Amino acid sequence: MKVLVLGAGVVGVASAWYLAEAGHEVLVVERQPEAGMETSFANGGQISAGHAEPWAKPSVIPKIVQWLGREDAPFLFRARLDPAQWEWGLRFLRECAPGRFERNCRELAGLAAYSRARLRALRAATGIAYDHLARGILHFATDARDFEALARSAEAARALGVERQVKSAPECLALEPALKDSEDPIVGGVYTPGDESGDARQFTEALARLAAGRGVAFRFEARIQAIESSGAEVSGVRVGEELLSADAYVVCLGSYSPLMLRRLGIRIPVYPLKGYSITLALGPAEAAVAPSVSLTDEAHKIVVSRLGNRLRAAGTAELTGYDTQLNPVRCAAISRRVRTLFPALGGITEVENWSGLRPATPDNVPIIGRTALRRLYLNTGHGTLGWTLACGSGKALADIVSGRRPEVSFRFQS
Repeated sequence: MKVLVLGAGVVGVASAWYLAEAGHEVLVVERQPEAGMETSFANGGQISAGHAEPWAKPSVIPKIVQWLGREDAPFLFRARLDPAQWEWGLRFLRECAPGRFERNCRELAGLAAYSRARLRALRAATGIAYDHLARGILHFATDARDFEALARSAEAARALGVERQVKSAPECLALEPALKDSEDPIVGGVYTPGDESGDARQFTEALARLAAGRGVAFRFEARIQAIESSGAEVSGVRVGEELLSADAYVVCLGSYSPLMLRRLGIRIPVYPLKGYSITLALGPAEAAVAPSVSLTDEAHKIVVSRLGNRLRAAGTAELTGYDTQLNPVRCAAISRRVRTLFPALGGITEVENWSGLRPATPDNVPIIGRTALRRLYLNTGHGTLGWTLACGSGKALADIVSGRRPEVSFRFQS
């Protein structure tokens, strides 16, 4: 079949790759001049299959109350006159219920493990390079109560087949010596040895080149005006004055997916969750003392990944609509925390700040599969887990478009 993929972020390019692998003729349409230029551009870098949990969980509600009014809070609700924002927020609170949280954890754990396996297979088959490290992820705590909660969650995760190793403070420091000088002492953590890290943008760009070599066509700097329908099926995609037609259409437009679908009468619970990152350039001296194990800081909800001669720190979630403006206060908060954890890096002056819109569902479970309109498919809503879930989502989507049952058990749309 001829398949039109809308969006060339990590999810869109992965979808195109697996669709081409399945024998389809694929065209990818993207408004940016290159692949991976928006949400995939500078994310936290973690492939966190062992920590694929939704933000919506019972323990987050009291923390949100504590964070109210703080401009540098890990989770910031900036109220707008936007019914979609309030609806999303209320649904998020509903998903914090224990039963819903456990169900969502099961969904994400299965898809994340499958996606990590697909990424490894792709890497082995192609030799794709993206500054990846397979040294696991250490989720550490600097507060005793947080450590106790992490240990309890590790036990629950083991019931889902997820390997999480509870580590004492000395064991955490042995795993990542760069934390030894932290001004906020580490009290313990949880380690997932099977997890990885890498540059999502590098991966997306490299996979797009490999896909092009397999015959996938890319049309960049092409702004999508509308998805048009006739009766109960899609008739084409309007790009400028041109109507592009195909046998199947896949929406991978991230946070902008609901805006495009709304014109078709299709509503999906996706809303932008703004995130920030800083990237530090490491000289030889800094590279020798910077962390190489990917880290998650429980207290500040920040992730840290080593990407070659760079250190990426990312985090925070800001519910503020489609505002992409960089907030220096949020970036400064991440920067302060990095310097608290790694005082030896305090002299670095070359820092790149970035913000992007994560396409979040209230339960953090992505929307993958068919829509009510024939020939129209979705692969969106991955939230904070787009990089982690990209390969598994792309492969499963390609199976669905091809009329095959996906290899992983998941709540696919039908």
